[in-house]
Amino acid sequence: MDRREEFLSIFRQHVTRPGAERLLDWLDTKTDFFTCPASTRFHGACEGGLCMHSLNVYHALHDRFFTEGESEESYAICALLHDLCKANYYKVSTRNVKNDATGQWEKVPYYSVEDQFPYGHGEKSVFLIERFMRLKVEEAVAIRWHMGGFDDAARGGSFAISEAYDRYPLAIKLHIADLTATYLMEHRTSAVR
Repeated sequence: MDRREEFLSIFRQHVTRPGAERLLDWLDTKTDFFTCPASTRFHGACEGGLCMHSLNVYHALHDRFFTEGESEESYAICALLHDLCKANYYKVSTRNVKNDATGQWEKVPYYSVEDQFPYGHGEKSVFLIERFMRLKVEEAVAIRWHMGGFDDAARGGSFAISEAYDRYPLAIKLHIADLTATYLMEHRTSAVR
């Protein structure tokens, strides 16, 4: 099963709320979600990197933290859609780089950011999801603060992240799963040098 199929299978198996199918249709037909990178050069800077990352976050979140009685639906929504803000976000280009082994110049891919809707990171993902289906408060907070200390508001001194993590355990779990996927599961997954 390819990544797109795995993503769709997990999502459809666990997410049944109104609007979910419309959201999937939008992802599939109006965005580059299944083919775009997860970053410009760090983790998953390759074709399909965002889908790979979303699946890795799902597996890290579910495998490490899910316990009986919790919502499979909330785990799937948060993990699979936390970086929805990155759909239609990157521009693919090439540049010339000298190959050290051959001494020849080669065209290599690179990604740049072309943000058509500069609304923030986690908050943009929440906004986009809610155009199609309602999120529970716990889900919205988890997605909003999944970047942890890397979030611009947290770096700027906001204390809201501490309150979010204290009140909503799913938020801290999603952040840890995102770190696990990014730094452990996706180490050296970038096609960009």
